Amino acid sequence: MTTLGFDVYGTLINTQGVLTALEELVGDKAKTFSNTWRDKQLEYSFRKGLMQHYETFAVCTSQALDYTCSYYGTNLSDEQKKELMSLYRVLPAFDDVKEGLTRLKEAGFRLYAFSNGAADALEMLLNNARIRDLFLDVVSCDDVKSFKPNPGVYSHFLRQSKSTGGCAWLISSNPFDVIGAISAGMKSAWVRRSTDAVFDPWGIEPTITVNSLVELDNKIIHS
Repeated sequence: MTTLGFDVYGTLINTQGVLTALEELVGDKAKTFSNTWRDKQLEYSFRKGLMQHYETFAVCTSQALDYTCSYYGTNLSDEQKKELMSLYRVLPAFDDVKEGLTRLKEAGFRLYAFSNGAADALEMLLNNARIRDLFLDVVSCDDVKSFKPNPGVYSHFLRQSKSTGGCAWLISSNPFDVIGAISAGMKSAWVRRSTDAVFDPWGIEPTITVNSLVELDNKIIHS
C-alpha cells in the first residue's frame, strides 16, 4: 500500500494567511514582509540543522520575525509579535487541500502529515483547518532534533509510517523538500500552485508535478 507524507507549511497550509494581520501592522509592506519572514524561517532551520544546534521550528519562526522587523525597520511590540506568532497555529488550508486529501484517502492511500513543526503545534493547526481526521498520524522532525532536508528526517518518516522508500511519497510545494526526499530514496510530487514557482536546477527532478492536490490521485496511480 502506498504511503504519502504531506509537508504542512506552504503545501497544505497557506503561510500567507498572516497577510491580513500584517496589513494592519505594516501596511503596503505586508506581502514583502511576509515573504522575507518565511524565507528567513526556512534559512534559520537549514542553518541550525547544519550547525547541529537544534531549536524548535517555532524558535526559528520567532527569530525570523525579529530579523524581518529589523530588516524593514518595523517596530512591533512584544504583544504584536506574540499575536503574529499565534497565527501560525491557526493558518488556513489551501482551497484544494480538503478535496484532494479526501480523494486520496478514498482511493486507499495511507496519508501522513510530515513537518518541521512540533507535534502539538501541528495537531492544533490541522484540527483548526479541519483536515486532521484525514491523516493516519502526524510525523514531526522535532522527534529527531533536526529539519528537512536532513536525510535522517526522511528515514524517521519511513520508520514512523512503517513504509519503505519505494512505496512512499513526499508531497511538497518546497523544491528543497522534494529534492531531499528523492535523495533519501523516496518518490516525490512537487505541488506547483503558481506558474511563477521555479524548481532548483540541480539535475534532480520531481517524480511528478501537479498544480493542485486534486490531481494527485490520478497522477500517482499512473506514474
